Order: sequence, then C-alpha cells, then structure tokens
Amino acid sequence: MSSTPNIPDTHAAEAGVLPRWVTVLFVVAFALVGYLLYGNYSERQALHKTQDDAAQKSQAMLSELDKTNSRIADLKGQLDVMSQKLGLTEDELARARSLAQTARSEQQKSDVQFRQAIGAVQADTTTKFGQMSTQLSGTQTDLNATKADLEATKGAMQSIKGDLGVQSGLVARNHDEVEELKRLGQRDIFEFTLSKSSKGPEHVGPIQVQLRKTDTKKFKYTLNVVADDKTIEKKDKTAGEPVQFYVRGARAPYEIVVFDVTKDQAKGYLSAPKSATAGPPPGN
Repeated sequence: MSSTPNIPDTHAAEAGVLPRWVTVLFVVAFALVGYLLYGNYSERQALHKTQDDAAQKSQAMLSELDKTNSRIADLKGQLDVMSQKLGLTEDELARARSLAQTARSEQQKSDVQFRQAIGAVQADTTTKFGQMSTQLSGTQTDLNATKADLEATKGAMQSIKGDLGVQSGLVARNHDEVEELKRLGQRDIFEFTLSKSSKGPEHVGPIQVQLRKTDTKKFKYTLNVVADDKTIEKKDKTAGEPVQFYVRGARAPYEIVVFDVTKDQAKGYLSAPKSATAGPPPGN
C-alpha cells in the first residue's frame, strides 16, 4: 500500500482569507455610522442649547411679569390707602370718574363750539372784506366814470375869445356844463337868471347885472354891468359869447356867458378869477 504525499489544501487556505473589497466596505460603513452619530450628537446639542435659551427667556419674562404684578399691587394698595385717607368709597370714586369724564366731554364740546365760532368770525370777516373790496371797486369805477364824463364834457366845451379879444376859459352851453365848470374849480362860477322886469341891477356874485333887452330871433341881448361904482353897457351880445370886463384888483377879466335867451329872461353864468372874489359885493 503506497502512501500519498502530504500536500497543503490550497482551496482551504484561500477560503480562510477575506477579500479586500469586503474590508474596504466595512471601513466605509464604519465611517458613515460614525459621521451619522456625530451629526446626531451635534443636532441634539444645538437643540438642548435652544431649549436652554428659551427657558432662560421665559424665566426672564416671568420675572418681569412678577415685578409688574408687584408694582400693580403696590399701586393698587397705595390707591386704596389714599382713598381711605380721603374717605372715598367705591361709589364716590366712580362718581368722581364720571364727573371727570363729563368735564372732559363738556370741554371737548366747548372746544368744538369755540373753533366753530372762530370759523364763523373768519368767514364773516372774509365776506365783509370781499364786500368792502367790491364796494371799493364800485366806487373806483364810479370815480373813473365821473372822471371820464368830466373829461368828455371838457372836450365838448370850447375855449373862445371874448368880446375884449382875450382868450376865455371853457365856455358852458347849459346848466349841466355850468355844474362841470364848478367841479373843475378853476374859477368861481355864479349861475343866474336875469329878468327884464327887474327894476334895478341884480346881484351876481361880487357884481351887479341888469338885463335891458332880448332878441329871441337873433338870440341876442343887451345888459348893464355894475362894478367898481361904474356901469358898463354890453350891447347886442350873442348867446354863447363870453362878455368880458375888468374889475379893480383882478389881473384876468370877468366873463359873463348867456346860453339861453327868451322874451323876458336871460340865463347864464358869471365866471370870475379865484383871487378877485374875496371882498363883499358892492352896493346899489
């Protein structure tokens, strides 16, 4: 019987050694587990810290609330002590509060009424100011219209030479224009109505005038002027013509203008220089 040599079992040796990739897989798995455990630990630590912070804040708020409640209690106690010292009951305190509220309401109403009154006064003042402005505007318009009428009347009136050859002032042709001459104030104006039936000279301003004759067809007249103790006859003068004569002390001539001649009357005016009418009129 022959013997078989002792040869090692190669397959058994290979079966006893682990493959390399299995070792690598175990290492990776172990590292992953460690990483997960570390992450879980960190999250738990952060959560605990957040919980601790929240707990501290809650505790601080509770502490502040306790302090506030304590202050309220102290204030209430002080109010109760003051109420007892003043002898006030709850009903009296309530009545005092009601009176205070009523006073505030009345004050608010008074303030509203006062503001309304101020507004009414301001509105009334504004209205009156507007009315005054309108009236002033109307007055200015009237003044402008009067001025325009005066200028128009002045333009309508003429300045012509009188019977002495002296250039006259503006000559009025009717009563309205005589009034305009008076408003101009350049000379003293005395309007008159002379009658032939008068027994003697009639006073016209500082002189005397007597109507002697009228001619309605030719619109002429004759009159005597009495001035400086002498009589001046103005014969056959035409209506609208300035009849001129000098009076002692006057540098410019007096002027008589007759603008209406009838059978028995003559209407017109005397125009005298301003500086020559201060003295009293002469006697008959």
